[in-house]
Amino acid sequence: MISYLKTLRISREDVSELRFLLHGPVGAGKSSIINTVKSIFEGHQFINCLAAAEVPKAFTVKLKKYSLGTVPFVMHDVRGLEVGDTKGVHTKDIINALKGHIADNYAFNPVDPIFTTNRYYIHNPTLNDRMHCLVSVIPADRISMMEDEVIQKMKEIKAAASTLGIPQVLFMTRVDQTCRLTQQDMGKIYQSKKIKDKMMECSNRLGFPLNCIFPVKNYSEEIKSDEKLNCLMLEAFTQIVHSANDFVKKNSNEKKTVE
Repeated sequence: MISYLKTLRISREDVSELRFLLHGPVGAGKSSIINTVKSIFEGHQFINCLAAAEVPKAFTVKLKKYSLGTVPFVMHDVRGLEVGDTKGVHTKDIINALKGHIADNYAFNPVDPIFTTNRYYIHNPTLNDRMHCLVSVIPADRISMMEDEVIQKMKEIKAAASTLGIPQVLFMTRVDQTCRLTQQDMGKIYQSKKIKDKMMECSNRLGFPLNCIFPVKNYSEEIKSDEKLNCLMLEAFTQIVHSANDFVKKNSNEKKTVE
């Protein structure tokens, strides 16, 4: 799968890289997903992307772009969603990022979305500035406890992405904390009734079809490469690459910018 992804060509020549935006509640594992994917592509453990382990605090406060070795894919990390209007990332900022209006390293303001006068605001984004796939990240062991307000914020962002025609998938993390069978053998993840129940719960609460929900595990305590973990993540990552590439292809005749 790595060889296939390294040789994959983007369906439009003037798009230099496929761009993926990860979002979700604080502590869902967004940053850890990026660490894991970078570790797989770069062949060694990558821990430079700050990740909030068990602490309910947002470690990512800016829009951060992470390249993945030599492949033409980049992942964008954002501040996590939280309850209330004064904490976490503003939903309008996520939507602005999807549209390509926000430049890398913009520091999110929980109270107000980016102003058009801000130096990080991109007034006329092209397809190369926009996000090509939205990845919602949900922790399997916490979906039942997630506040309705955070779920509603995620559904608002999902609806905006649908309006923009941007493909969306859901990465369900922390599967090893949900099921002992999976914890012992990641290769049995799709045989687990607990994991299937959690996928159904994600589907019911957020409106994703089951074939767009991918259970994954991030590198956390492992110090050596884990082939089953890698395969699980690569299967999910390959799907978002295909979805993003199809999106770019569908917009191949697009010359106008996003409003």
